[in-house]
Amino acid sequence: MLRIFWVALLGFVAVAAVAMSVLVSSWWWWAAGPSAAVLLLAVRDLLQRRHSVLRNYPVLGHLRFALEGIRPELQQYFVERNVDGRPFDRDTRSIVYERAKGTDAEEPFGTELDLYEAGQEFLVPSMAPRAVRSDPPRVRIGGPDCTQPYDMALLNVSAMSFGSLSANAVLALNTGAALGGFAHDTGEGGLSEYHLRPGGDLVWEIGTGYFGCRTKDGAFDEAEFAAKAAHPQVKCVSLKLSQGAKPGVGGVLPGPKVNAEIAEVRGVPQGRTVVSPPYHQVFATPRELVRFIARMRELAGGKPVGFKLCVGSRRQFLAVCKAMLEEDVTPDFVIVDGSEGGTGAAPLEFADTMGMPLTDGLLTVHNALLGTGLRDRIRIGVSGKVATGSDLVKRLLQGADYTNAARAMMFAVGCIQAQRCHTNTCPTGVTTQDARRARALDVGDKSRRVHRFQEATVKSALQIMAAMGVDEPSQLRPHMLQRRTDPQTVRSWAELYPELRPGQLIDDAPEAWVQDWHAADPDHFTV
Repeated sequence: MLRIFWVALLGFVAVAAVAMSVLVSSWWWWAAGPSAAVLLLAVRDLLQRRHSVLRNYPVLGHLRFALEGIRPELQQYFVERNVDGRPFDRDTRSIVYERAKGTDAEEPFGTELDLYEAGQEFLVPSMAPRAVRSDPPRVRIGGPDCTQPYDMALLNVSAMSFGSLSANAVLALNTGAALGGFAHDTGEGGLSEYHLRPGGDLVWEIGTGYFGCRTKDGAFDEAEFAAKAAHPQVKCVSLKLSQGAKPGVGGVLPGPKVNAEIAEVRGVPQGRTVVSPPYHQVFATPRELVRFIARMRELAGGKPVGFKLCVGSRRQFLAVCKAMLEEDVTPDFVIVDGSEGGTGAAPLEFADTMGMPLTDGLLTVHNALLGTGLRDRIRIGVSGKVATGSDLVKRLLQGADYTNAARAMMFAVGCIQAQRCHTNTCPTGVTTQDARRARALDVGDKSRRVHRFQEATVKSALQIMAAMGVDEPSQLRPHMLQRRTDPQTVRSWAELYPELRPGQLIDDAPEAWVQDWHAADPDHFTV
């Protein structure tokens, strides 16, 4: 390995310099001292387990931390820019890192936000706050047709596939989920031993490629699906219709990352780029989608089954709701993925222009289910830049039941957003199938970071809720979030985005919804 070669070469130089200083001239100590010190630093970097960058880049990796210490803005621009050009703000990223390390601390001197800028939001504290509850609430996932309901945590690991992530990254995420008692979404890349070995709860995601349950020609294999869905760690099954960063485009895994192990897990040829189809073979209409959901739940032995989508058309989602009503079949959950989500591997124009942001998608799904009288049967999960306790609380009062995080969880396992995901040369071993690079990611250390981050973030959400005078997420209401619409005006979320009444679309659709409601067809996905 190259890093070992350079350390060995450094060792040779240090030994030679010491020998020259003893045998030839004491002036050689000027070279022997620094070279020996650098050698010791390199050995320490190789042996430590806290920083993956230093394990992969001994000595040189310290330049990153020096850059961060001298000027965080430079480090943010050159090292931690987001793959889609829209980075998390530095404060959010710092919160994730500190909580993962267990060093979360308060900072003095107040906020840096312009509180009078239009668009600023704030949560409403109560004059009668509550004590912070010590037992985090959970959300029961399972409608009337579900026989094995699952109690979901408020914050879980969002969908990231083995193949996109290294084996050690998957092991760390699932071990963290096992330690904290929250769920880990597998992503569409199949169900691997690295998902199963640690024992954490799993949401098995099935995408358009049907990886892990596909026939040789790429069709859905019912028998293989039923066998794997029966695994006790698989608590829910999620059918991926689309994802936030690239709705309408199938996933892509470059050929160099498709090694023999990944090829076996996915059921695809080794070394060949894997491109998921943009559409499903098993359904083509809203009604067929709903029937397939029912079939999946039957094959899964009554476990919760739902679907994930990045919302684009309110009319199309209403068509699915009409199909649910006519077939009397509902999913147990719907995961709304915002267009601002996604950890990478998305065409830039899709990431920037396709699909609704999470707020709009959540409002659409929540109100559509309310208006059709289906909301009490279906739980809503959300993903899309959820990283802090305040993010979590905002999404709950906007209509979600629970949240998922992908990018923040990647930060917790050591991602520095080096934008090398597609090259198989990730410097921290998170998104690579190069075993030498992935070995730098210490599963034990990073799994504890994942656990600490999730635990601290949920605790922060509970503290915020208590300050708002709320004991349960169900007590959160839209009016508890305020938005400044201009320098002189503040309006509540309830005023800006009124909720539909249960069954209102069926009884008397409001004017803003009536055209889409009447045009929605349960037998066609009409935009």
